Amino acid sequence: MLARRNAVYRHADLVRLLNPQSVAVIGASTRAGSFGERVLNNLKKFGGRYYPVNARYEKIGDLTCYPSVAALPEVPDCAVITTPREAVEEIVRECAAAGVGGAIVFASGYAEVGKQDRIEEQARLAEIARSTGLRIVGPNCIGVVNADLGAELTFMSITPIDKPRPRAIGLISQSGALGMTLAQACVRGVSFTHVFTSGNSCDVDMADYVSFLVDEPGCAAIACVFEGMAEPQRLLLAAEMAWKANKPLVVFKMATGEQGAAAAMSHTGSLAGSEAAYRAAFRRAGAILVDDYESLIETAAFFAKAPPMTAPGVAVLATSGGAAIMAADRAEQFGVPLPQPDEGVRAILESHIPEFGAARNPCDVTAQVLAAPGSLQACAEAFFAHPDYAALVVPAAYAIESAAARLPLLSELAAKAGKMTCSLWLSEWRDGPGVKEAEVQSNVALFHSSTSCFQAMAAWWWRTQLRNTAEARAERLSPAKAKAKAAALIRAAGARALTEREAKEVLALYGVPVVGERLTQSAEEATDAAAALGFPVVLKAESPDLPHKTEAGVIKLNLRTADDVCAAFTEIMAKANAVVPRPHVHGVLVQPMVPQGVEMVVGARVDPLFGPLIVVGLGGILVELMKDTALDLAPVGAAQAHALLGQLKGGKLLDGFRNLPNVDRDRLAEIICRVSEFIADQAELVAELDVNPLICNGGRIVAVDALIVPAQRA
Repeated sequence: MLARRNAVYRHADLVRLLNPQSVAVIGASTRAGSFGERVLNNLKKFGGRYYPVNARYEKIGDLTCYPSVAALPEVPDCAVITTPREAVEEIVRECAAAGVGGAIVFASGYAEVGKQDRIEEQARLAEIARSTGLRIVGPNCIGVVNADLGAELTFMSITPIDKPRPRAIGLISQSGALGMTLAQACVRGVSFTHVFTSGNSCDVDMADYVSFLVDEPGCAAIACVFEGMAEPQRLLLAAEMAWKANKPLVVFKMATGEQGAAAAMSHTGSLAGSEAAYRAAFRRAGAILVDDYESLIETAAFFAKAPPMTAPGVAVLATSGGAAIMAADRAEQFGVPLPQPDEGVRAILESHIPEFGAARNPCDVTAQVLAAPGSLQACAEAFFAHPDYAALVVPAAYAIESAAARLPLLSELAAKAGKMTCSLWLSEWRDGPGVKEAEVQSNVALFHSSTSCFQAMAAWWWRTQLRNTAEARAERLSPAKAKAKAAALIRAAGARALTEREAKEVLALYGVPVVGERLTQSAEEATDAAAALGFPVVLKAESPDLPHKTEAGVIKLNLRTADDVCAAFTEIMAKANAVVPRPHVHGVLVQPMVPQGVEMVVGARVDPLFGPLIVVGLGGILVELMKDTALDLAPVGAAQAHALLGQLKGGKLLDGFRNLPNVDRDRLAEIICRVSEFIADQAELVAELDVNPLICNGGRIVAVDALIVPAQRA
């Protein structure tokens, strides 16, 4: 079995393969429709040299056809192998021996069919690549396109992609068909430098493509259609390279199932599935995530053109009141401010807008703009000149030549101000006047929905803030000796889940505040403990076999008298002993009843791909039903902990609700940091963890229950 590859290929490793000056088409053919014939046709506008290779022909058209790679007049940079699978391995070895820079393998029938001999056949191709330095794309791939060179190294009859303009995007897709489909955005004016598909990725994969495009000067942003990888850390490494180069990486993630959480014992484990982990990891690396396939290209095209955002605010300049209202709705949905104009801007708006319009933000200049076209320019100039607005969203409500003619001016005004114009396309005439005109302007971005437009505005501000924030290394909060002491307690539990009492003992070592308690063996002991702790109290069965006590009915709350405690003890033991199979019960815990507060869950899980993760959400018994959680890679610092709290839909509960005071967010963030340090320290020993609920009442925050599930050791 091949060892895992921790690094990514850099530009120099792939330049002969992906920016080739010479190409050999192995399996070239005159047979109409064959892969060899299709590739030769696609290469007719290639700016470099290309050679057919097939021992059956002396010439194909006007081209000399060579019997083998060794017979070529030069060693080609790239070999496109169009033959059936059975011939591929020998050809790959021949290419490696000749010193070819890279090979593209179209043939299918390898690991994707699931047969052991085919899996081994693909592994041999990977081994050739590792041992010889021949870089391989595929097998089972559609190919690649280098638009600047006119190199369409694919068997598809693709839509011709013109030479890239400045601020073009590079496109990467694991799915070949989807990649080439997205590339058809070129017909509406989107500019591409490269289109890369990866197929089975026996050697070159998504991470390598991202790394390559980071160093491509013509590529201003990278669009990526991503399914999944066995080694996603390598893609994150490439994403970090893009971040350091200030090259936006925009990702659409397919295959969003949560199979990784199916067997989880804790609430955290069931909520922190693979999709949440991927999203957290991409965010940590500074990548921009889009929720919809349809938004990918226009979002990437926007970021290829957009300067750093100067302020979070956006102005909407519409010729339709309805379009203005829709824009306002989406701005509110995605938290994009629409600041109202100050007196100076308002005076300009009012002087150009009829009284039945709206001299505000959103601004409705009305259809009167047709009679007075200068009014829209004056209003746009006023918005662009004010520091509150980083972009001007102009809904294109009706596809018409006069509206398209405004776009060069709007681009010029935006460029002068260092800002952006967003043309929000609302017409069902999908390629009507104004589409190409918007795409080709350097400071205009085209969006086909208000949702994608304002999602991009929100992501723009997020990314700008992230770049402006010097990421200080988070100082460790937990005591230095906590790691070793906690590890000893976890090992002592063996393979079983820690009891609540044991779990809280471990977390207390990390400075997590936990409720006090006593373990009792009889109703009399329980009543004595309740009297000592002070009423009201809570009783819970302690058993490593009952991780969810509420569901088992072995917890009783708000007990105010000795008689209540005695009756509760008897009922809890009866219910625990009735469980099948019968659990091992250590006794009954008696705890003081913690006053009402906002219930939070702070949990953690060790993901097989990404390692330790921290999860924060609204807690209590409804945590899995509400699923209002936020996730990040562990450990986190204070800023990241606050950001997690900010992602919660119900986060406003922390700012005071009914008679509850504001929760001390700094203290809560500190506890999140400490739990994240625990899971990062104990990643080899712990599978998952819940602190649920963590009851928050002003500055008093205390964990009243906890669960730690050890990792299964071989």
